[in-house]
Amino acid sequence: MKRLLLWLLFVAFFSQATFSQAAPRRAVWDGGADSIMERVRFFAPFYDGLVDDYRAKLYIKGEVDIHRKNFLLRFLPTMFRLRKGERQYLIENCSDLHYTAPDLYDQKISASVGTVNKLWNVDGLLPEYFQLRVYAPTLFDNKMISPLSADGAKYYRYLMDSIMGPEHDRAYRIRFMPRQRSYQLVGGYVVVSDRVWSLREMRFTVRSEYYNCHVLVKMGDVGQQDEFLPQQIKLDGAFNFFGNRISNSYLAAFNYLEVTPHDPGRQQTTSRENPYDLTANYTLRTDTNAFRRDTSYMASMRPLPLTPSEEEIYRRHYLRVDTMEQRRLQQHKKQGVSWRQVGDVLVESNTVQFSKQGSLRFSPLLNPFMLSYSASKGVSYSHKLRYQSLLPHDRFLYISPFFGYNFKQREFYWRVNGQFDYFPAKRMGIKVEVGNGNRIYSSRLLDELKDIPDKEFDISALQLHYYRDLYGKLRHTWEVVNGLTLEATLAVHRRTEDHKARMQAIQDAGIAIGSLPVEMLGLNDIYNSFAPGVRVEWTPGLYYYMNGRRKVNLYSRYPTMAVEWERGVKGVVPHSGEYERVEVDFQHHVELRPLHDLYFRLGWGAFTKQQSIFFVDFSNFKRSNLPTGWNDDIGGVFQLLEGYWYNSSRQYLRGNLTYEAPFLLLRSMHRLTQHVLNERLYFGVLTVPHLKPYVEVGYGIGTHIFDFGVFASFANWKYQRCGVKFTFELFNR
Repeated sequence: MKRLLLWLLFVAFFSQATFSQAAPRRAVWDGGADSIMERVRFFAPFYDGLVDDYRAKLYIKGEVDIHRKNFLLRFLPTMFRLRKGERQYLIENCSDLHYTAPDLYDQKISASVGTVNKLWNVDGLLPEYFQLRVYAPTLFDNKMISPLSADGAKYYRYLMDSIMGPEHDRAYRIRFMPRQRSYQLVGGYVVVSDRVWSLREMRFTVRSEYYNCHVLVKMGDVGQQDEFLPQQIKLDGAFNFFGNRISNSYLAAFNYLEVTPHDPGRQQTTSRENPYDLTANYTLRTDTNAFRRDTSYMASMRPLPLTPSEEEIYRRHYLRVDTMEQRRLQQHKKQGVSWRQVGDVLVESNTVQFSKQGSLRFSPLLNPFMLSYSASKGVSYSHKLRYQSLLPHDRFLYISPFFGYNFKQREFYWRVNGQFDYFPAKRMGIKVEVGNGNRIYSSRLLDELKDIPDKEFDISALQLHYYRDLYGKLRHTWEVVNGLTLEATLAVHRRTEDHKARMQAIQDAGIAIGSLPVEMLGLNDIYNSFAPGVRVEWTPGLYYYMNGRRKVNLYSRYPTMAVEWERGVKGVVPHSGEYERVEVDFQHHVELRPLHDLYFRLGWGAFTKQQSIFFVDFSNFKRSNLPTGWNDDIGGVFQLLEGYWYNSSRQYLRGNLTYEAPFLLLRSMHRLTQHVLNERLYFGVLTVPHLKPYVEVGYGIGTHIFDFGVFASFANWKYQRCGVKFTFELFNR
């Protein structure tokens, strides 16, 4: 027995000595990597909160190489304007960066030079690549699960790659690999310091359907003020999109001027003053209004010299930009608008700057990625323009025209939203919305419908008298106190009979309720409405910050509650009626854990005045006939409910629940999970006359390119039908 114990002690000592002194040539799975990463995950939250504030000079150098391109490259909203004959592009930026915990950045660009006017932000994450918190539980603002998160062992396997350095300064290189292929997980390695279990280096790969990039993060030296902060971040990416092949490389170098360590006492003092005001921590994420473009200034600010290949890119670029080329371009502009300029508007994204008067942004007019399909709405196409301008004293002007076409209904829809904030400190402003709404029928037909028994009720078999809707809405908003908003509203509608729909009803179904002439039903062919109203919305515990004089609301841990009342006044405009509408809305978002979210929404509404003819047109319970993507009306949409049900009752009661997570039903299907960002489970219930209840369940997946969902509906506890929804989300994440 003694010999056996001595032998075991000898083996254990020899194994420990080998583990401590020799580096394995090949990576092996063992318990050492798991135990080390367990310590790293334990200390990660502590290291993540060690820095309260820092100020740094940030230098970013980016290079883009066009290996292969075709006409589809013009449809990319993130693509800068390419020049004929040029395949390599270079740009440099110098910024003043201010960070405040937990995740607040103020980046002001002080200098920018290069052969293009902007950094190529192919996947929408470029700023977040250089604002990386390596010890946080998620990477890139809650988009990917970090191998250093508390439950990282559920998603990653760890293995020992090598052991480096002398015994007094030991470091371990540990590789991590996802347990299943997913765009929400990353693969790579970390270099961990012995005893303190902090990172010296981290490398990982980010993947999507069209873009893969390798990110290398080098941390500061042990004992220095930047020990727990990135010192350099290098990104090498490859973009493949329908025959287009592009590679890009970015290098970010940090020069920390001031680092403020965590001080619990100072944080508690601030919270006693105002726990929801984050103005001291948060200013403006990016300010590009004023910066220098001269090469001599950049040369003096550049922390790293240019490589010979980068100098060659500059030399070739400046050779092309000669005097004759400038003259040719000026003559071309004097000749007026060319077909090439028209083509640029049709197939390219554009942002037009109007000096100090704002900017206009619009995507290509001919953009196949704006199409969507759903079972109840059919195929739709939409387009949106955005104009915004920041006026003196931080006043803000925003105008956004939106239009689209529904092929199933053969209907063109449009609206224009405008907003002018004249007292931004109290979020006081005026909102205007003008457009055409969905086709709707009057309340006169509700009296006909309510007498039909549920067993015989089939609204789809009736030929209803539809009216077209032209509306205008005016709102004055005022945040009385933090989180409590009061709105005074005025809605004006002009509804005219849809003669084309009536004639088609007569031809298809003969004489029916809706196909009778309006005169025989005692109806008018034009109805107007004039309705003032009030809306009160309250979000307790709302965090915010002041950007100059502008108050910007952020988030709250509590639900949002809203009550809306509207009263139709008779006689103000011709052919107007009297009605009263009341709606209550309750919605909340709960983050259960990183990338696992629960959304729920409850609502009730009713029309209380029924003496005259009116139109059932609710504010929180309505149908959009144009595309709604992954984040539009999340958790509050019935995908299979036909449009006429939204106007068939004077009151409704509904509830919606949505659960979102990266791994649900496809957890075991590894070939599918690698293409899926998120999965969702939907549940919705609605109660109106003749639908007691209507239930809809669904399952959806979201990818970088498209969203897809399948839904099933049940009416009065009987199965109705199944349907799907499909929308393009390319470059919209």
